Order: sequence, then C-alpha cells, then structure tokens
Amino acid sequence: MSALDRIDKKEIRDLLGKGWLTHDGMWFYHAYKELGIEKANILNKAAIRSLAPYEISRVKKALGIAGEKIIAFEGLKDFMLEALEITLPNTVFEKFQFRASTKDTFHWEWKIGECFAYKGMKQIGVLDGYNCGVIYRIECWLETMGIAFEINPKISKCVMHEKGACSGNIRVMLNNG
Repeated sequence: MSALDRIDKKEIRDLLGKGWLTHDGMWFYHAYKELGIEKANILNKAAIRSLAPYEISRVKKALGIAGEKIIAFEGLKDFMLEALEITLPNTVFEKFQFRASTKDTFHWEWKIGECFAYKGMKQIGVLDGYNCGVIYRIECWLETMGIAFEINPKISKCVMHEKGACSGNIRVMLNNG
C-alpha cells in the first residue's frame, strides 16, 4: 500500500498546509533579517498578490469549477468556504472563523491570540512593524476573481496586536448577487 493510500485526506491537507505556512514564515523571517521589516512587508504582499491567480485557478480546478465565473453571492460563499477549508490546515481552520453574515457580507474572526501570523511575528519580535498578509490574501483572491469589495476595518498593521482581537467584514458587490 502506498503512502498516499495510508494517509487520510485531512492529514495530507494538514501536512501540505503546515508546510506552506512554515515556508511562508521562514521566508518572511529571512527577508526581514536581510532587508528589514519594511522591505519584508513589501515583498510579502507582492508574493501574495502574484500567488493569488495560481491559487484561485488551482482551487477552482480542484473543486470542479475551472473556467466558471462566480456571479452570485451564494456561489462565492460556497467557493470561499471550500477554498479556505482545503488550503488551511485544520489547526488554523478551527481558530479562524469565516462566514457569510448577510446576503453580501463575509465576517472573519480569529480566536484571541490564535492567528498564525500574529503568533509568528510576535515570536520574531516584529509585531509593531508587521503588515497583515492573512486578510490581504483573501482580498487578492477577490481581486483575482474580479469581485469588487469593501473591507472594514481596512487592514495594514496587525489588528490582533493593535486592538487585542482581529475581526472584520468584507462586503462584496456582485452584479446580480
């Protein structure tokens, strides 16, 4: 029996998701050490923005909706929830709440102190200068799909660090949604 036959899908997702998060954290750490926090933030956001089209394309293909344009909120809601479920390891997914709160708005919320980026930036001592890349990734997904949105609060620095909790809303504007 092959390794892929012995390991359950959730374990594979967790292994790959944790590997991605660890690589992302180590990349940020070394960019920060070599170039400083400002340049690390700029490069991090550039990497997230350029990754988004590949992520969206691959997730749509995995979900069997490649080539489809999402035009209604219900379809976007299903896509976003499924995309987060298959890309985030369970240890992250259970600490991050992302749901539709109205017919055009998503609400996100991290358990206090549990955002993986917050914990990592705290560990390396750069919370004061860190620009959040987590919610920015979701923003880039929406932009990649051509979906207009408003986010509240507007994210730049780490909200968990600045306010003690991280939550907010993303209102999307779909033509017929």
